[in-house]
Amino acid sequence: MIVVTGANGQLGRAVVEGLLTRLPAEEIGVSVRDPARAADLGVRVRQGDFSDPAGLAHAFDGASKVLVVSTDSSGEDAVQQHRAAVEAAAKAGVERILYTSHMGADPSSPFPPMPDHAATEAALRDSGVPFTALRNGFYATTVPMLLAGALESGELAAPEDGPVAWTTHADLAAAAVLALTEDGLDGVTPPLTGPAAVDLAGVADIVTKLTGRTVRRVVVPDADYRAGLLAHGLPEWQANLLVGMFVASRRGDFAPADPALARLLGRPTRSVADFLKGVL
Repeated sequence: MIVVTGANGQLGRAVVEGLLTRLPAEEIGVSVRDPARAADLGVRVRQGDFSDPAGLAHAFDGASKVLVVSTDSSGEDAVQQHRAAVEAAAKAGVERILYTSHMGADPSSPFPPMPDHAATEAALRDSGVPFTALRNGFYATTVPMLLAGALESGELAAPEDGPVAWTTHADLAAAAVLALTEDGLDGVTPPLTGPAAVDLAGVADIVTKLTGRTVRRVVVPDADYRAGLLAHGLPEWQANLLVGMFVASRRGDFAPADPALARLLGRPTRSVADFLKGVL
């Protein structure tokens, strides 16, 4: 049995739906915090919370492979939760643990989730269980958030950035399905990215072409951007996280694009321009 955690999220649910096209439903299970929300998937549903190792033991029972979908938090709590999931999977006797890591995973990254991914990869290596760390590209769904208000103001105002290999959930979910059902991906994967690395100036150009409304890229000092976020009510940790994302991107942590994902899928990956066509 293959067990997928976080199946109520966008990526986890897409992975389960993809698995259902390749495997009988009885060979798939999910571990979720809210079982009621996963009842429609038609697979084995068990309550599982990374903060509750005993519950994870029940959720992972009978699994040959477990996909640990990373949490949406960061910091030591996130690392502890990921370690708990890895340890529970190892104790369950699984043949392989898969984890949704990130192309920017690095202990020294200024973007807080990246040291967390690096620490989880270390936990996977220490587990003694064969593992696959899927180094996913940066989710393209972040772009509309960065564009908030840009169409109205005509300005995409944000700190200095660098190229990012934006990647869609659908492509990454398809890769996870292949990793769970076929052999070949062992250890830390190459970056699994979209076809091109695009900075925010490029995004502004794409939006201008798609909408016919001129959007100009405006660079804002880090401190001013952070102050604006705080003024709009964001908690300090979240403001620091967002600023850290820009610092990491201009270090080149989320570039270049890599052909590994397209080779794995056997088809071209979706570009950020194609993604934006569907959401603008």
